[in-house]
Amino acid sequence: MAAELHPCSGKLIGLSNSNRTAQRNQPVQEFNNGLVLSREPLKDRDVFTVRIDKKVNSWSGSIEIGVTSLDPAGLDFPSSATGLKGGSWIVSGCSVLRDGRSVLEEYGRDLDQLSEGDRVGIQRSAHGELHLWVNGQDCGAAASGLPTGLWAVVDLYGKCTQVTVMSCEPPSLAERDTERETVEEQEDEEEEVVVCGVREGEFGGLTSAVNLAAATNGTLEEVPELPPTHNRPDKFPNNLEPETGLTEHQLFDVLNNAIVSLYRSEDNGGGDLGGGGTGTDSGTGSRGDRGSSSGGGSINGNSSDSGGGTGNTGSVSNSPAGGGGARLGAVTGGMLTNDALLFHEKCGTLIKLSNNNKTAERRRPLDEFNNGVVMTNRPLRHNEMFEIRIDKLVDKWSGSIEIGVTTHNPNNLDYPATMTNLRSGTIMMSGCGILTNGKGTRREYCEFSLDELQEGDHIGLMHKASGALHFYINGIDQGVAAAQTPAVVYGVVDLYGMAVKVTIVHNHNHSDRLRRNNAIMRALSPDVGRPRPALSLTPDTDAPDRLLFHSNCGQKAAIISEGRTALRPHATDDFNHGVVLSGRPLRSNEVFQVRIDKMVDKWAGSIEIGVTTHNPAYLQLPSTMTNLRSGTWMMTGNGVMHNGTTILDEYGHNLDRLKAGDTVGVVRKEDGSLHFFVNGVAQGPAAWNVPPSVYAVVDLYGQAAQATIMDDVDLPPLPEDSSEGPTVMSPSSPCSVAGGNSANDLRFHQLHGTNAVITNGGRTALRQNCRSEFNDAIVISNRCLRDGELFEIVIQKMVDRWSGSIEAGVTAIRPEELEFPNTMTDIDYDTWMLSGTAIMQDGNTMRNNYGCDLDTLTTGSRIGMMRSATGDLHYYINGVDQGVACTGLPPEVYAVIDLYGQCVQVSITSSSGPQDNSLCTSNITEKSFSIHSPVAGVAHRLHSKHGKNVVLLGEGCQAVRVGGYAHGIVFSAKELKTDELFEVKIDEVDDQWSGSLHMGLTTLAPPELPSCPMSGLSPSLTQLRCKVTWLLAGSEVRRNGLLQRQNYGASLDRLTVGNRVGVKRCSDDTMHVLIDGEDMGPAATAVAKNVYAVLDLYGRVTAVSIVSSSVLEDAGSVKAPSLSSDSCSEGEEDRTPVEGGEPALVHNTVMAFLENHGKNIQLSHQNLTAARVSSYNQGLLVTAQPLPRQQLFQFQIDRLNASWTSSLSLGVIGHSPDRLNFPSTACCLKRSVWLLQRDSVFHNSLKICENYGPNLDTCPEGTVLGLLVDGNSCLHLYVNGMDQGVAAQDIPTPCYPLIDLYGQCEQVTIVTNTVSTVGGESGEARCQGDMEKADMVDGIKESVCWTPHPEVNPNKTCEYQALCSRFKDLLTLPDGYFNEDAKYNLCYCESCHKLRGDESYYKRGEPPRDYALPFGWCRFALRIKPHCEVSNSFKKWHIAYHGTSVGALRRTLDHAQLLSGTSSIFSVSPVKTEGPNGYSEPEENSSNSLPGRDRERDREVPRVQLSPTMRYSGLEMFAPKVQFRDPRSHCCHQAQVGFQVCVRPGSYKVGPQTLGASEPLDPRFSNTEIEWITKDQGGTLLYGLLIRVE
Repeated sequence: MAAELHPCSGKLIGLSNSNRTAQRNQPVQEFNNGLVLSREPLKDRDVFTVRIDKKVNSWSGSIEIGVTSLDPAGLDFPSSATGLKGGSWIVSGCSVLRDGRSVLEEYGRDLDQLSEGDRVGIQRSAHGELHLWVNGQDCGAAASGLPTGLWAVVDLYGKCTQVTVMSCEPPSLAERDTERETVEEQEDEEEEVVVCGVREGEFGGLTSAVNLAAATNGTLEEVPELPPTHNRPDKFPNNLEPETGLTEHQLFDVLNNAIVSLYRSEDNGGGDLGGGGTGTDSGTGSRGDRGSSSGGGSINGNSSDSGGGTGNTGSVSNSPAGGGGARLGAVTGGMLTNDALLFHEKCGTLIKLSNNNKTAERRRPLDEFNNGVVMTNRPLRHNEMFEIRIDKLVDKWSGSIEIGVTTHNPNNLDYPATMTNLRSGTIMMSGCGILTNGKGTRREYCEFSLDELQEGDHIGLMHKASGALHFYINGIDQGVAAAQTPAVVYGVVDLYGMAVKVTIVHNHNHSDRLRRNNAIMRALSPDVGRPRPALSLTPDTDAPDRLLFHSNCGQKAAIISEGRTALRPHATDDFNHGVVLSGRPLRSNEVFQVRIDKMVDKWAGSIEIGVTTHNPAYLQLPSTMTNLRSGTWMMTGNGVMHNGTTILDEYGHNLDRLKAGDTVGVVRKEDGSLHFFVNGVAQGPAAWNVPPSVYAVVDLYGQAAQATIMDDVDLPPLPEDSSEGPTVMSPSSPCSVAGGNSANDLRFHQLHGTNAVITNGGRTALRQNCRSEFNDAIVISNRCLRDGELFEIVIQKMVDRWSGSIEAGVTAIRPEELEFPNTMTDIDYDTWMLSGTAIMQDGNTMRNNYGCDLDTLTTGSRIGMMRSATGDLHYYINGVDQGVACTGLPPEVYAVIDLYGQCVQVSITSSSGPQDNSLCTSNITEKSFSIHSPVAGVAHRLHSKHGKNVVLLGEGCQAVRVGGYAHGIVFSAKELKTDELFEVKIDEVDDQWSGSLHMGLTTLAPPELPSCPMSGLSPSLTQLRCKVTWLLAGSEVRRNGLLQRQNYGASLDRLTVGNRVGVKRCSDDTMHVLIDGEDMGPAATAVAKNVYAVLDLYGRVTAVSIVSSSVLEDAGSVKAPSLSSDSCSEGEEDRTPVEGGEPALVHNTVMAFLENHGKNIQLSHQNLTAARVSSYNQGLLVTAQPLPRQQLFQFQIDRLNASWTSSLSLGVIGHSPDRLNFPSTACCLKRSVWLLQRDSVFHNSLKICENYGPNLDTCPEGTVLGLLVDGNSCLHLYVNGMDQGVAAQDIPTPCYPLIDLYGQCEQVTIVTNTVSTVGGESGEARCQGDMEKADMVDGIKESVCWTPHPEVNPNKTCEYQALCSRFKDLLTLPDGYFNEDAKYNLCYCESCHKLRGDESYYKRGEPPRDYALPFGWCRFALRIKPHCEVSNSFKKWHIAYHGTSVGALRRTLDHAQLLSGTSSIFSVSPVKTEGPNGYSEPEENSSNSLPGRDRERDREVPRVQLSPTMRYSGLEMFAPKVQFRDPRSHCCHQAQVGFQVCVRPGSYKVGPQTLGASEPLDPRFSNTEIEWITKDQGGTLLYGLLIRVE
């Protein structure tokens, strides 16, 4: 046939060169509609071959090729080849699709990776098989059973823009004999070849296996494929003698074909291969069983056919009676287990294997975190890649997957709970380190940490022939992990912690592994990424057959709200039986959409949605809908199931990751295709040939607890929504002018930014691809705002990937006239915006420090805009007016929202006025990128040596590319100094090209280049190889063209005119790239010292000019992300040195948090505030600057979450954190780290000190913690300004403060100004040591009733005080006895008194006398008599303590003083303790210290015994213990009680202790002066009730 294309083609195709060349028009603007077909149908064995002529980098995906039975003359061409139906087979990426449905996921070469000049061909063989040819090499059978009369199909999709037909003829003999020629060079090798345990002479019966391989049609999900560099032999040789020309590798390929055929044969119901016989092991055994063989069964699957062979377990029969059958049975049995790399049947106790032992899953992942070890079914070959894909993770545990090798045979191994427990023959990668036999041998093996990988990421390892072990992350070699490993090792995977499910990958193509969807998803949804209209297919809600839920629902489900809402009332008790169906069938093109109202976090899995042919009135509902085996299509997780069987593995957004407020939908279109929606975004076709009368199904499974049908009728608010509805209005609502219903018609306009999507009837806007796109998501109101009308939105979703957040404002530009820019602040006319704290008009900053900071808002915050009748613009945050932002607005303005950076989704609220919520305003200055101002010095210049298309202007300060799209490399004129910034501004761009500027550092010295600029330089910087070059291309970091890092930061491909790009080499040998003054962090490490800046004017960027100077930038000019150049306070900017002062105290380094931090950390407030946004760990952060000696670094605890246990830890790290891979917790850091955790000090995870300072777990909100390294290199902890002493010594220089936001602690802020703290010189609150100050509080000297500053009072978080308080409640003492002001209640537990900085002893009274604080007790302040409060002499009394019994409390309080009948501290028998005289029931007023005294006389002379320390009065002899049960924890405790009293000087006598103790009871008081005796009833005053609980 003629090698030409048919004149009928896709609408964007242009044909030339006698219809041999096809080009897609508008390749930069359009990515599809590029379909072409062959002019005539293909003849058998003809290979229709095309050459890729041109590609662009604007899109993902590339050429697709296949065959179709559709005649192009009458074909209505779809947008892409995957839309072809009616008998079409398409190869897309590395997948094979039939009529748009995937039939083979991992096949041959990845077409997306082919380059310009590569050749691709498609062939129908004489046996009806489809073969793909790449550069003359056959990739093997992709499908079978193809009819005749097929046209070749080529789709110029995505990157592929032009192809030329090369030929259409059978493959040449040279191509078929290429492998044979290679073999002839190796004929001298006489070594016997053994494959899969079968020797050369035993392959006579394998011919039938190959014939079967050609006759069967494979339908398995994943099968082992040949390496893309080898041809798959078409025929099997008659013998395997050396003259056949087959090497061991080729023989392996032949056997691999046989294995594939056997897999497919079994899946199609065929019998096992064999020459006949019954065979005891006739293929029913698992493929993973080692040594099993298949004997019975014939080619046609009739197991009763006779033959000479029998099943033979693990051996090969040489008997001629069996013919070839026995041999084949043994060979195939061996190959099934020994060739295909699978998981071994024997595995960890919680492991479940599936998918032919290629998938391993840990059962009960939310209950168990270990016992998930799996191993390969055979040893790894040399240079064989063992690779797995992470399919599922749970966010409950710390730690994640571990992978490695072991010498242990899985058959003989007693599997441990975790593989790192093995102490022999095992090498594992754990986190970012290597463990050998359970011990760490390399702490920081690579920059990637396995704990940070996500679902879809790939991990691999390879045992090299040299004995070296290499690990691979998403296809990138991480280098040598171990130099020498044993010859025989098995692959091992430990599904530990977060890792739940993995699958072995047999095709190691690594194209775009970090891309959200694979090639199948991209092919099925070619329109993903384009703006979509709001869902408009919803039926009229006024119609009588409105979509509602059917009353027949699952056992644990209920239908409410007149059929619109379904819920599982007891969602925390049951996870299934929540199936609900629609009340009527769906119409064609009718969208059924529900909103998730409520979630629970107890279960795994979440909502599932789909359709079914079953009528809900007659259906016996299953526990989960995926259990139905007929007429049902469901989307579950990110897969699609039909009748309980998965038909699409990776489809669309993962439903298990949705949150409350997200929406899911389903629609059956007229053509019978089924589509799903997530938050209004179509996920592409999921199934075809779905019958017309189907009911919608929602399965409230796992976490999903409640859902509501979405339509145009006003929806009830979410359970968490704080809005009160449109009719409930605040009296001060600005909308009162327009009426209560003025906001009801406010919607988002249908016109919006490229990345924005409008859903929910125009009420919700979201930014799609939020983790790869940060802008181009502007939305605008559908009409002008009326005077006094509030346009308010609520933030529903945020991500922690970007800096910056939502921007809001108004514009006078009509939506129809607005050309939506990247960000709204790019508009230079008629636009007013609030960005961070800056008010901007027409892109220029008018005002800084407006009353609120949009960058600090979180999920649930509400933002409103209102234009007043006088033309003033007001902003409302959570209903609170922030004041006039600007004046002079025109009368007709539209509300504008820019979903920028962290902000992903917002919805218009139904509330029309401000709510009664307050806003904590921020003092942070404006949020914008730092604006470069040239610094004094000599401007940088470009070197005269450059690419051939470059012209230098302006004395070398400007470079212009004058032709083509490449050859635009330029260098800095001189080497860059350390920390010297080389920065350029983009002056011109040309949108006809794709790609953009490349920038980096190189050791190539421009003077060494040839004088002629036409030679010596590569066309692009990515191809520069002559020296070492580090560069940023797009968002990828490369070294000499090799990929080092992906998703480094904002992509350079998105830069435009006016953007600035800079590069510098820092003192720690790292390369940093700055975009618009924002440091994107370390891009590369180990950068050489003598480097030049290098940039490539590539693609769109045609001209740049230098804006940097050769003088080093001032330290304050390069800010952290999203910081303003004037963000420092005036005091910091105007600060001048003080002569003679201590430099460290005068020139304080301004500290901020580093951008490199734990994955759950979100920074704000110019990197001064850090918050943990999810989970309880992954909250590590360090400062960007080292801590100078003698400088106090302080931060304040802003927010605690009582849902967790434990709290923050802090310390210092002695090495640069720029390259640090942060583990889940600080205690996992084990190199040069000093850590303060609870009340202990750790060095490199080893405890070196206990009982140091307060227990950090008890620090309340408002506590200010600090770190200081003194001149002797000693580390000090400061609590509220008080030094807790030396925590550690020999701290290195430099060191960086380290904080771990763990458990309860969720947010901290660096203290940058002078803060009044307890113990500080300027603090208003004083400690108890300020005894000479005569301040009075309620008539008591401050030292007695001192309480900490309210901001640092630990009362609300101290569990010990709460326990004591509950015991006090059990005593049922009247509240009238206690002081109403709870601030005078003090806890003296170890943590609380250390937090306050209490001394152990104080002086009180006149003359002063020592007393000890009651450490270990809790004081509840008593009400003081009025006459005592006004007594001037009362402040001169002393402090003492009195131990008593619980039974005497009430009588003592009733009389408000210690009485004779109850005053004696020896008056009550102690619990489980006998008195000195062995009494059991002493009388009142009896004194055991005075035996034989007269009791009657004692009643006449009452005695009260006191002590200045509770170490004496609190002894069990004096304060008997009582047992009680805590009403909250139901635990039993023992408690003691006593009183803190004020005693008048001179009213008591000091005497010795009367217990006969020989050891000192208190180091401050002698045993001869520790007991005070008073007989003066008016000489004591009860001040506080003391309680101690054990």
